[in-house]
Amino acid sequence: MNTSDLSLFIRIAETGSITESAKQLGITTAAASSALKRLERQLDIQLFIRTTRQLRITTQGEKFLYHCRRALESLEQGQVSAHETMENVTGELRFSAPSDLGRNLLFHWVNEMMDIYPSLSIDLNVSDSLSNFFLDQVDVALRYGKPEDSSMVAFHIATIKRITCAAPSYLENNGTPSHPNELSKHNCLLYRLNGRLFNDWEYQKKSENVRVKVGSNRISNDTDIVRRWVVEGKGIAYRSLLDISSDLDKGRLVQLFDDFESPPAELYLLCPDRKQVTPGVIAFREMLREKCSQILEV
Repeated sequence: MNTSDLSLFIRIAETGSITESAKQLGITTAAASSALKRLERQLDIQLFIRTTRQLRITTQGEKFLYHCRRALESLEQGQVSAHETMENVTGELRFSAPSDLGRNLLFHWVNEMMDIYPSLSIDLNVSDSLSNFFLDQVDVALRYGKPEDSSMVAFHIATIKRITCAAPSYLENNGTPSHPNELSKHNCLLYRLNGRLFNDWEYQKKSENVRVKVGSNRISNDTDIVRRWVVEGKGIAYRSLLDISSDLDKGRLVQLFDDFESPPAELYLLCPDRKQVTPGVIAFREMLREKCSQILEV
């Protein structure tokens, strides 16, 4: 069982097409089909149900996919660990990160990483928009939300709670809402990304599902500006726990509706191609997972 067949299986599961997966990997459809059949023979299971109209992964295939992804990641990490020295993680790591995360957490984490790997250089692009890897000249991008482009290599970093929060000064002047439906009476601080305004806030408590369309007198395309507004008492915000953990710890912000849960945010490290997953990228991925885990498990 070779890793190329495993990588192909993952790609087919993501695209739902043998032809499209073959095209992305630069091989023929016949070669991809043969590789998939070879993998099924080795496993002695059927990975996909094939019809003239669609390709659907089987229950056994879903189970194998979970372990397959983690096996490849483990092999990558093992390869790095087997040869890893400070001199091994070298060159330039060009990456893009969300504005808030980049300025308030990555700023410190990158410094620590470069102390460990002194031969590594960093080129950081801070932006909330999803990078065009070619035009922006970045190797990897750290982004919230599962990528829509299945051709990308997507490393899951963390699952992060979304928190509704406000500064004590805002609550003192405007009162503290006890239920999400009361948000219509408050100023809510919003951000816009790629033309989409994030003004639908969702909550759940047991069987109660609440979706509120909020209003605001302050909107920005920079999430760090939104964080600064809420810390300064300008309104209520709906944020990733990772971004505001320090503000909550230091009392600059207070969590609202802690008896409700909101859909979590998924943080991914994206790379346009597996060939670009260098020892520097692997080291960066592991550092991100460790740092996020330390914050979120407290």
